[in-house]
This record gives sequence, structure tokens and C-alpha cells, in this order.
Amino acid sequence: MAAAPGPARPTAPRPSGAAKAPVPPPNPLRLRWFWITLLVLLAANLFITNILLAPAQPTTITLPYNVFKQQVAADNVVTVTTTGDAITGVTKAAVEEPGTGTKATHFTTQRPSFADDSLEPLLEQHGVTINAKPENPPIPFWEQLLLSFGPTLLIVFGLMYLIRRSASAGAGGLLGSFGQSRARVYDAERPGTTFADVAGIDEVKEELEELVDFLKEPQKYERLGGRVPKGVLLIGPPGTGKTLLARAVAGEAKVPFFSQSASEFVEAIVGVGASRVRDLFDKARKAAPAIIFIDELDAIGRSRSSGLRLGSNDEQEQTLNQILTEMDGFEPGTGVIVLSATNRAEILDPALTRPGRFDRRVTLQPPDRRGRAAILKIHAANVPLGPDVDLDDIAGRTPGLVGADLRNLVNEAALGAARKAETVVTSADFYEAIDRILLGTERHLMLSQSDRERIAYHESGHALLGLLVPGADPVRKVTIIPHGGALGVTVQSPIDDRFNYGEDYLRARIVGALGGRGAEQLIYGVVSTGAANDLQQVTMIAREMVVRWGMSAKIGPLAFAEDGQSNALSMVRPYSEATAREVDLEIKRIADECFAEAMRLLTENRNRLDALARALLDEDSLGEEQILSVTGLKRVQVAG
Repeated sequence: MAAAPGPARPTAPRPSGAAKAPVPPPNPLRLRWFWITLLVLLAANLFITNILLAPAQPTTITLPYNVFKQQVAADNVVTVTTTGDAITGVTKAAVEEPGTGTKATHFTTQRPSFADDSLEPLLEQHGVTINAKPENPPIPFWEQLLLSFGPTLLIVFGLMYLIRRSASAGAGGLLGSFGQSRARVYDAERPGTTFADVAGIDEVKEELEELVDFLKEPQKYERLGGRVPKGVLLIGPPGTGKTLLARAVAGEAKVPFFSQSASEFVEAIVGVGASRVRDLFDKARKAAPAIIFIDELDAIGRSRSSGLRLGSNDEQEQTLNQILTEMDGFEPGTGVIVLSATNRAEILDPALTRPGRFDRRVTLQPPDRRGRAAILKIHAANVPLGPDVDLDDIAGRTPGLVGADLRNLVNEAALGAARKAETVVTSADFYEAIDRILLGTERHLMLSQSDRERIAYHESGHALLGLLVPGADPVRKVTIIPHGGALGVTVQSPIDDRFNYGEDYLRARIVGALGGRGAEQLIYGVVSTGAANDLQQVTMIAREMVVRWGMSAKIGPLAFAEDGQSNALSMVRPYSEATAREVDLEIKRIADECFAEAMRLLTENRNRLDALARALLDEDSLGEEQILSVTGLKRVQVAG
């Protein structure tokens, strides 16, 4: 796993040596200012024509209908205009609007629906000019033309604009900016990560140094007819440093580094993913020598013949096909290398992993003890450590942790020391951080005395069998303080890293896992729900022994594991119903034999079980030395 203080800052690549800077994408600010200017001009035109240049409107008052008739009878009304029941008009002398005191010669009123037809004779009698307007006047011809053809013209001009912009940007037809690659480019002149930031995976670094050497001196290989791999696939569990290692390769080679997650290629619009792939590879060729890094390749590289794919995913398949085409199109000496990372290599399409595309597969494993110590030194380089801190000892207490976990461990230890206002990070801070990561956050629950006693016997059963069973991992700590989702925890860790497991070790794991349930059965005669997680571990280990590792005499040396691509994705069980029943019986037989062994050992050592439980009730937590002192046992020799 590699370690780095932070990710490299993405910037536009600078020219370095033979490398050419990629063509920058169109500046969106220019288009944005164009539209802003257009909107401001339209708003100014509307303001000038409708407000500044509009004729002044005279003051108009509203008169009640009876007052209007009184003004007509008084010969004060000159003209009226009707639009339905609405009446507007002009008077000779100004009239005051009732209730407001406003006077004006222009007025408006409303004829009530119950009014009689005597208004027209009254108006004619007093010489009032009568005008009338239709309630729904016809729309002007220019407005009809605009409403009919305006939306169509707008769409046509919009499409023409997109076509011209796409053609000028080379983004692939009508897709426009959607088809442009979203890859982040890390500056070749300011690499954020180098091989100095990588530790714990030295053998992997050696494999990738050849790529760095090729990017620096391609003539060295080309004159002997050698061809550097077109693609390198980094395979490993999450947190082992695949992404960081790819950045280190780019940092060492000092070339532009185009980084993009595979999921960023795919959109809801079919064809966008393929367009983005074309754009990414085109930019990399223009900036060659360069590195393209595609993270989480399985997001688009899943096998096209997968049995789990119930329907055709055109967009994903088009994107995958485009990647295959682009990698085939590499000419010798282009100086573009594709790095990809995945933790699910078994589901990748065979066409993607064949020679000529991803020629080289580099597997990253969790670091061993020496690798973990080296990773801890990198992460703790800027952390003030106390004199009692032994990073090698801490590495020995963290088997199975990867680089990301170890970085989090150093950070948690530093945060814990800061909370306690310490000036340096001590070994106690690291041990507390290990407990927090492995066991979970400590919870303060108000448990009854009977619950505490049952939990104490349960955890004592685990710890005691960890000392009694040959081949079991040493017991480091036992506690009845709730952590995370557990009410009590027994910590066991191997002295050295294990890469091969003997049958005796696996049976010791099962016996130890059943120790808590066995102790409850022995002391109380009944069991509780506290062994749920233990039983899951027992079932998993026993099943793997039978179907994967051939550790059953009845089943024989056969492997029926369903984690391969051809089996897991096709959802077809690779054995018959009769074999399935035999598998179930063998799993149960192993579990029953191990439980019987656990009960035998606990019964023969009942006094030690009681003493350990009483010590736990008094102290809540016991370390390794305290456990050995209470039980009077010695460390057992670990079997292979």
C-alpha cells in the first residue's frame, strides 16, 4: 500500500520535454457572457419601448354605475366606449371618485347584470357619443405567425448551434459537451506522488518500474524490438493502494496523468460513454507520452456474456466496445499507457484482459508485518511520536489491515492524543486506536448484573479455549465493555502473518468461536442470542472447508466453491442435489465435533472458566498477561 499526504492537485499539464500539452476544452465563460449580454439587451429594449417611449396615460377613476348615470343626465359625459359590460368614457368637467377624493375626466364603470335596457336611450337623449369594442378581438397576424412558427424556429436554431459547437470542439456530433471526457489531469511538473510514498508492496513497484523506464527512455526498448504493454491491470482488495500506485508511476515518469473513474463514462444518453472514451484517448495521444488511469474498471468492463444481465445495456456495451477499439488502435511508440484498477477481476470481459489490451496483470495483496511497519513509518513521518512507540510491534498487532486502514490508525491515534492534550502520540494512543478500529467505538450501556455475568462467561469461554486449543491464535485481550454492535469482545491475533491454513488451525478457529455458546450452555443450561456472530463464522469456515478446500473425507478432494465467474454469474450450482445434502451433513458434522470438543475442554477447566469470569466482572477488561496469570496457563505453540 502506498501512502501520501494528499492527492495531487489537478491542473492543466505543462509541456515537458517531448510531451505536448493537450488541447484545452472550450471556455464556458465566453458562452455564458454571450447569453448574459443578450438578456440585458432584451431587457433594456423592453424597458425603453414599453416604459420610456410609451405615451403618457391619463388619470382614470372608477365610478359607481348610478353616479355614471347621474353624470349622463347632467350632460357632463362626452363619449363612452363599451367592451361587454365594462364602460369607459370622458367627461366635460372633472368628476370626483367617491371615497378617494381623486378628480379626473376619464372614468370607468361596470354595468350590473340586472340593469334594464334604458341606458342607450338615456345616452342618445343627452348627445353622448357611443363606441363599442369586441370582447375577444382577433390576434394580429404577426402574433399568429410568431406563435405558429416561433417554437419550431427556436428548436431548429438551437440544434444548429449545438451542431456547430460540437463540430468546433470535436466532441462528437449532437452530444456537445456531454461527450467530452471528464478526466482529471495531474501536472507532470508537480507530481503529488512518487515511489517514495509507496511502501509495503515492493515487488509490485519493481514490476511497474519498467513502465516508468519506457516512458522516460522508449528508444532503449524499441531498438531491441520490445513493446511495452499497452495496458496494466492493477488487481487487489480495496485500500491496498492501486490508485496511489498509478499516480506514483505518473509522478516518477513525469508525464501527464489522465485519471477518471469508469462510472463517469456512462450516462443515461446512449452514446455519451463511447464519445467520452474517444475524447479521453484523443487528449492522451496529443499529450503523449502520457498515462490514462481508469479506476474501478469493473463498472463498465463486466463480462458481456454474464448470466446476471437480464437485459441489454446498450450504453455500457458501447462504452466497453469503444475502450476495446481505442486500445486496439494504439500504434507502437505512441507513448500512451492505460492503467486500470479493480477488485473484481473475475467478472471482467475476456476481450478486455487478453494480450494486446491489458497485457499485464499486477496483483496487490494486503501487506505483511514488515510492509505494515514500513507503511506506518510513512504515515507517521509528520506525527510526533513518544519514545515508547514501537511501530514494528503495532504492525504485529494489526494483521490483515491494508494501507488505508493503517493511515486511519495513525490519524485516530493522533486525534486521541490531541483530545487528551498530549504533546506526543504514545503507544497507549495507538493501542486505543487499534481497539477503536477493530472493535468499534466503546458504548456506555447500563447492563444488569445478570447480563454482565452472562457476557463475562461467554467471553471467558472464547478466551480460555484460545489458550487451551493447540493451533489457536494467541489471545491478546478480552473485555465485557460493549464496543460497536458487540456486548463483549475477545481479541485474537496471530504472531506472524498467515498465508496458508492447516485443517487443525481452522478447527481451532471453530472451537474457539463456539467457546462462548459452550460456556453459556455449561453454566446456565440454556443459550442466548449472544452467539449470533460466532455461529456465522462457524458456518462460513466449515462450509469453506468442505466445498473449497476439500477437507471432508466423504466429499473428497473436490472444489465446489461458487465464487468463479462461470459459476457465480450463471447462477447454476455446480453439483447435484444429492451432493448438496452431503455437503450440508458434512458442515454439520464438523460443527458438532468442534462443539463437543469445546464442551469437553470447558468442562475439564471449569475452575479456570469461573476464575476468568470473576476477574472480568471485577476489571471489565483483561490484557494478555492478566489472562495468563488468572488461568495459570502458558502460551500455546501455534500450529501451521
